[in-house]
Amino acid sequence: MVQFPQFPQALWRDSAELPDFPDLNKSIQTDIAIVGGGITGLTAAYILTKEGRNVTLIDASNVLNGVTGHTTGKITAQHGVIYDELIQHFGAENASLYYEACMDAKQFIADTISAQNIACDYQEEDAYIFTNSEDYTAKLQAEKNAYDKLNISGELTDSIQLDIPVKSVLKMNDQAQFHPVNYLKGLLNEAIQNGLTLYEQTTATDIEYNKHPSIVTQDGHRINANYIIQASHFPFYDGEGFYPVRMYPERSYVIAVKVPESFPGGMYISAESPVRSIRSASINGETFWLIAGDSHKTGQAESTIEHYDALQAYAEKHFGISEFVYRWSAQDLTTLDKLPYIGPVSKHEENVFVATGFRKWGMTHGTIAAKIISDQILQYDNPYQEFFTPSRFEADPSVREFTKMTADVAKHLIKGKLEYTNDNVKDLKPDDAVITRVSGKRTGVYKDSDNQLYAVDTTCKHLGCEVNWNSGDRTWDCPCHGSRYDVTGDVIEGPAKESLDKVNLE
Repeated sequence: MVQFPQFPQALWRDSAELPDFPDLNKSIQTDIAIVGGGITGLTAAYILTKEGRNVTLIDASNVLNGVTGHTTGKITAQHGVIYDELIQHFGAENASLYYEACMDAKQFIADTISAQNIACDYQEEDAYIFTNSEDYTAKLQAEKNAYDKLNISGELTDSIQLDIPVKSVLKMNDQAQFHPVNYLKGLLNEAIQNGLTLYEQTTATDIEYNKHPSIVTQDGHRINANYIIQASHFPFYDGEGFYPVRMYPERSYVIAVKVPESFPGGMYISAESPVRSIRSASINGETFWLIAGDSHKTGQAESTIEHYDALQAYAEKHFGISEFVYRWSAQDLTTLDKLPYIGPVSKHEENVFVATGFRKWGMTHGTIAAKIISDQILQYDNPYQEFFTPSRFEADPSVREFTKMTADVAKHLIKGKLEYTNDNVKDLKPDDAVITRVSGKRTGVYKDSDNQLYAVDTTCKHLGCEVNWNSGDRTWDCPCHGSRYDVTGDVIEGPAKESLDKVNLE
């Protein structure tokens, strides 16, 4: 089997050069403050600066270093087997709104690429859901019936261009794919020309109110604004919207490989689990096959490296691998009813917005979110505003999902507190980690390749769950709400805002 890369690295980030920006070292005033430099934040900045608004954007790390930089880069309304379910839960009119919103996002991206002449390998492709399971054949037929009811262009067939066994295939016509970082680099450059101010390595921790809302940063500075957009994946400010218990986090994995045969075109995803997503990407004249999937709830996998192994084994079996070039993972949030939360953070805070819960489809949902929120700030009508509003709480299926998620969090909270391990730090190998007890505290210890030890208290700083080791990405991940920390305990991904406590091993 071809050896995969030792360290994770996303293809999109490695193949694009981005400028660096300073951190915020003083309190400032702006009209619109955006937190998060991914597709939602940068698209909103592009739209709003085009309208002549004064916009400041901050990112806790570097722009495009979060979920957007680790996506599969599909621009599609085919979000799995979803439309039959949407019709059942929300009715045909609302299901149609969902499809139209996704297609409007695709059109916005295409129009922006053309208007700004952005080189980002944009390609129109058909999208396919395939199954080799008898159980899912009927589900794809029901989904095709939903397509017909909603006037979605597609067809049901029993063959596929890829050399893999299938029993049924559902095609959605006229979708697309691109290089997401190069696309957003184009929007970033245009927004800067239009007056965007941008700060990196600047973490937002809270929002306070005087006459207008103000972002409070980790360093104690304030960004006073008329409007605030939380485009930070997980909202750093809850506003009594109870987002931690209305969403759950999942990690999924991607490998980029070279294959002896040519890619036949199209974008593919399996209906059944474990999910397998397949597309191609061309970078500097080289073609890569992107194989993605194998998702699980964050912090709840025994050995995350096994998920990369599973994707590699799948690619080897069906296509053959001549070279394994990249591997990376991403974290996504799913809401109670599988629709994103887009709009005011709560009914009583109309000037603070949130965009979250994209369920692995951030290219379309992030673009939709930027357009909806920008339209609200600019006081333009938007046909999707009410449908995606965060204040909704449907009884079906929300109550059942709410109960399940609450029970799952409680289970992992209790399990982590009772867990005990006899593993010894002395037996730890380089580039590995162990959870043990130090002075009675549950402690995570990582040994790097130079035999340097890093020890942290494993109690998550969000709501007190116990983090687990992620061997694939060398991170400490929380199984309750998805906070992630590096080996030193510093926050990589919220909702946690503070680092894990360091533990002295001497």
